[in-house]
Formats: sequence, C-alpha cells, structure tokens
Amino acid sequence: MRCAGLVLVATLAMAQQNPQGPLLGDKEAGELATRMVQLIESTAVAVPGLVRASEPVTQSAQMTLAAMLQKPRNPALTWQFMNEMKAYLALSDSLPRPYPYPAAADRQYAELHEGVERFQQHFEALLTAQTAVDQGRAADPNGLARYADANTKLLPTGNTPRVVFLGDSITDAWRLNEYFTGRDFVNRGIGGQTTSQMLARFRQDVIAVNPKIVVILGGTNDIANGTAPNQIEDNLAMMGDLAKAHGIKVVFASITPVSDYHKDADPRYEMTKTRPPGTIKAINTWIQTLCLNGGFAWMDYYTVLADPMGQMTADFSDDGLHPNAKGYRVMSPVVIATIDRILSRQPQDESPEAKRRFKLLGR
Repeated sequence: MRCAGLVLVATLAMAQQNPQGPLLGDKEAGELATRMVQLIESTAVAVPGLVRASEPVTQSAQMTLAAMLQKPRNPALTWQFMNEMKAYLALSDSLPRPYPYPAAADRQYAELHEGVERFQQHFEALLTAQTAVDQGRAADPNGLARYADANTKLLPTGNTPRVVFLGDSITDAWRLNEYFTGRDFVNRGIGGQTTSQMLARFRQDVIAVNPKIVVILGGTNDIANGTAPNQIEDNLAMMGDLAKAHGIKVVFASITPVSDYHKDADPRYEMTKTRPPGTIKAINTWIQTLCLNGGFAWMDYYTVLADPMGQMTADFSDDGLHPNAKGYRVMSPVVIATIDRILSRQPQDESPEAKRRFKLLGR
C-alpha cells in the first residue's frame, strides 16, 4: 500500500514539473479545458450556421467544465468533456467552410484538435493514477495482479489476429482454448468484477497486449450491486473510446439473461431478484444503440441463451447465472460469426450494401 502511494506521489509530482507529460496537473488541466471551450466559441463564428448548430454542445461543455474545475481529477467528467469536444469537431467538419477561410480560424481549429489529443492522453493517465489511488486503499481491488505476469509472456500475434475477451466470471470460466482452437483468443475475465474494475485494468489487460479486437462483456455484477445504469453505461462507453483511440476494434456483448429455475436446489440461485430481467434488457438496448452510434460491433448472447420467458434457458446454466458447457456451446458460434465478419471485411468494400451489412460490425 505504501509503495502504491509513493508511485502516485511521484506521478503527480512529475506532472506538475512537466506540464507536457501525460497526466496534467490540476491547473494545467483546467487551463487547457478552459482554452478549448474558448476555441469552440471563437471557431464557430467562422462557419455559417455553426454557432446555432453547436449551441447545445457548447452549453454542455461549459457546464462540464464548471464541474471539472470543482472536481479536477474525476475520470467520468474528464471523459464527458473530451467527448463533447469531439462532438463539436465532428459537427464543425460536417459543415462547409466559406472561401476564403480565415487563416486565424484555421489555426484555432488546429489548436483545438491538438487540445483534444492532449486531453485524451491526460484522461488515460488519470485512469492510471486513479488505479494507484485504489491500490493504496486495498491490496489489489481491481485484480491487476491476476494477469500481470501472463501479459508479459504473451508471444507476438504473427498472422493470427489477437482477440482479448474482457469480462467477469462468465468470461473467466470460459476455456477459450478448448472452444476456439487455432485462434489467438486471450481470456482476461475475472470473476465477480464490475465494469468499474474492468475499466481500471483496461490499459494493462487490453491495450498493453496489442489485440486487433476486444470483446467486452460486463454489467451483470454492477446490476447485482445496485450500480446505477448510467454509471454502467459510462464505464462501457469509456472502454469503447479507449480501445478506439488505440486502434482496437470493439465488440460489445449483450449482458446474459438470468433465471430462477434452479432455486429449489439452492435458494441463492434465485437470480432475478438481484438482477431484474427488465434492467438487463434496458441496458442491453442501450449497448446496442451505443454500437450503432459509435461504430462498435454488437454481439447478442442474450437471444441465444434466453427462453420464451426471457430467462436463461434451464439447460444452459446450473445456477441461473453462469453458462454451463451447453450454454458456452451455443454462445461460441455467435463469437465466431461476429469476429470472422469483422476480420473478413476488405477496406475497399465501401458500397452502400457493404456499409449496411457492416453497420454493427465496428468498421
């Protein structure tokens, strides 16, 4: 615990001494964020119609900035602000620029783009620093030690695309090497984990092992713990954005159904009380929308596992929560179909039909 605290102190001290380092100090982060808000206000007037079109984004960014100045090391606020900046840039790029275009405005747009990239680095460093804080509070609350050694021993991928499966016990218990022979499928599931814990180890267990694709399955433990759906959604979205920023294709898997069919064998197997089916369906709908809007792939385990009552098919689980061998067997073709469709798409295939077919495939 003391070592983790010393690491955090050293990291923060370096950030204060070197404002160009990945983690900005509170003052530098506030100044950069304030400058970016100023830039969206000044650049908007240079493009006809952009002031009115960007007004909701600008107002939202101003509110987020105010909150960030009060809580400068809040990862969720930092992530929200960063995405508001990206939304403004996407909106501004969609509108035609006048000719001649002012050179000053062009320089300001370039500065804003650089600011967003710098803030992305700050956000990722902030997650690392937060992990150090968490380690100071407990021995290893996010399970960083579980795969630390294994990650260093992974061989180069060669010609076989690497796919990392990040998740909780449903992923952890899946013997991927037995179900998917000849594939470079890397299991990084940890039983009992929430999406917050998965986010905390995302850099170590996903980004650092250089996969082409990451499959993210999480949320069922958050629901059982009473975590608000919007927090679950924020954690998932942040993981998606982190992967995208590092060139990793993202597959979001639907939260699997649960059932009460085995409660007679053990009262603890009455799963719908702590994991209401309605909540699972609502979050799955949100994840699917995230995939549509964010360019991520959607993988639907729920449909193949659920019975007509919307519960986990009795034969597919022994406790109403975790898939058994039969459950994993029906999930496996869903994985292969999704991964192979992503890998088989050719970059030059940009026809309208191709775009329609791959709308949910993260390309």
